[in-house]
Amino acid sequence: MANTETSLKEALQIEGAIGAALVDYTSGMALGTIGGGKDLDLTVAAAGNTDVVRAKVRAMEMLGLKDEIEDILITLGGQYHLIRLLKSRGSNGLFLYLALDKVRANLAMARLQLKKIEAQLEL
Repeated sequence: MANTETSLKEALQIEGAIGAALVDYTSGMALGTIGGGKDLDLTVAAAGNTDVVRAKVRAMEMLGLKDEIEDILITLGGQYHLIRLLKSRGSNGLFLYLALDKVRANLAMARLQLKKIEAQLEL
């Protein structure tokens, strides 16, 4: 099992990773961040992506969908932003956020690796 810091370091090792965060979407607060920089403020990204998650959860409720969100992908011109909602015990209301350089990243592999990181994360 890995703690938050170790998990975020692993996420940053994913090919093409720019930055990663563990976020509480009930509050919009980043519980941990790594990477980012002047072009990607992970604290702002955490708060903004909290709104995305909340909107999708509300939409699913309004549609009566009885399913769970695995991940949400936002594709920009030069980046992928991947949001993976955590489902392990004790992680209710949390998601992993990963920003990737579109040119260097393999999206399928990044999704697979993020799922593996989630499975090893201990909160």
